[in-house]
Amino acid sequence: MLTDPQLAAIAESPYKADFPLLVQNPQIAFLDSAATAQRPAAVLDAQRTFYETMNANPLRGLYRLSVAATSAIEDARGRIARFIGAIDEKGEPQASQIVFTRNTSESLNLVANTLGRQVVLGEGDEVVISIMEHHSNLIPWQQLCRETGARLVYLRMDEDFRITQQEIDEKIGPKAKIVSVTHVSNVLGVENDVAAIARRAHEMGAYMVVDGAQSVPHIGVDVRELDCDLLAFSAHKLGGPMGIGVLWGKADVLDAMPPFLTGGEMIDSVTETDAVWAPVPQKFEAGTQDAAGSFATDAAIAYLESLGMEAVEGRERALATYLTDSLAALDFVDVIGPTDGSRHIGAVSFDVHGVHPHDVSSILDASDVCIRAGHHCAQPLLTELGYQSTCRASVAFYNDKADVDRLVEGLKMVWQVFNGR
Repeated sequence: MLTDPQLAAIAESPYKADFPLLVQNPQIAFLDSAATAQRPAAVLDAQRTFYETMNANPLRGLYRLSVAATSAIEDARGRIARFIGAIDEKGEPQASQIVFTRNTSESLNLVANTLGRQVVLGEGDEVVISIMEHHSNLIPWQQLCRETGARLVYLRMDEDFRITQQEIDEKIGPKAKIVSVTHVSNVLGVENDVAAIARRAHEMGAYMVVDGAQSVPHIGVDVRELDCDLLAFSAHKLGGPMGIGVLWGKADVLDAMPPFLTGGEMIDSVTETDAVWAPVPQKFEAGTQDAAGSFATDAAIAYLESLGMEAVEGRERALATYLTDSLAALDFVDVIGPTDGSRHIGAVSFDVHGVHPHDVSSILDASDVCIRAGHHCAQPLLTELGYQSTCRASVAFYNDKADVDRLVEGLKMVWQVFNGR
């Protein structure tokens, strides 16, 4: 339960004024930030500024506009690297370790189809993932194991929705070559002990890959503390534009990986019979990149940095606790996941007794309450939990107590519609 000062702290949001969609639609209670975040004005302005002041193809011209566009992308790499703790011994950001993709899904597919397919996996090897994985961190490995003869092994949760050290030690053995795990579940909102998983993976000689789509926007992430080899996340979940993803990797790992796509700007030289690849990160960035999106992603991270990730995390944990407690107080609702709301990072899934999640979402929409309904691209997890689909409400720092209260009132209306009381 929250204390009175904690409740007072989330009574109103000082941040909604920074988000044009929320300003223009004050009636909306947006509780689907796990799917995509709202964009602050600073991000929208940055994208427009790029096209108005430096619209040129980066890396491909020596004139002023192209140089400015190139600098914008490189500055974004540096800010992103610092944001996730990818810094060297002198505290300088390791910008060359930041690869731009379209989204987390593409980043993870890149890893599976380069590190997995061409560098590591063979008959009898093992890829270890968790039962919590989003399909983006499941299907690429599933397909790759089928093609190579490797085996897919699942880390499973205990009754408290944790992956225990015993499970880690039993499932990650000497045959493991790649361990790829979500940092935070997009269904349960729980954080996995990635550092412990990485420690075991490295003891067994395996690479550690992390899906950070649901962690990087909400909590401080330091790749050095996680001790992972590769980390993937998306800009749109942290207030940046859609269509931009990030893959960070240790320099030696990225250097060992062959390119995923081929074409312009990812080569050093080409002959009629062969090609020499450009160095990382250009090796993985074939064709024209979304330079405006990268510039706007820089702005999104700068905005989060101005708030302070500790403040963001603290506010969101308070909101998630209030959300969990409010849902648990309804006798016709089951919270799916920990009953301790502070363990939910952003997302809280739930079930309304006897009412399909799609009906719940549709009725709530009539009251301008936005939640998610479905399998959340995590069908094996829902099967493990005994559900085909669930409702999911997810908070961000720009939410406030009133948003959660409107959800609760909407759920009471849903119950009345289907039960007449």
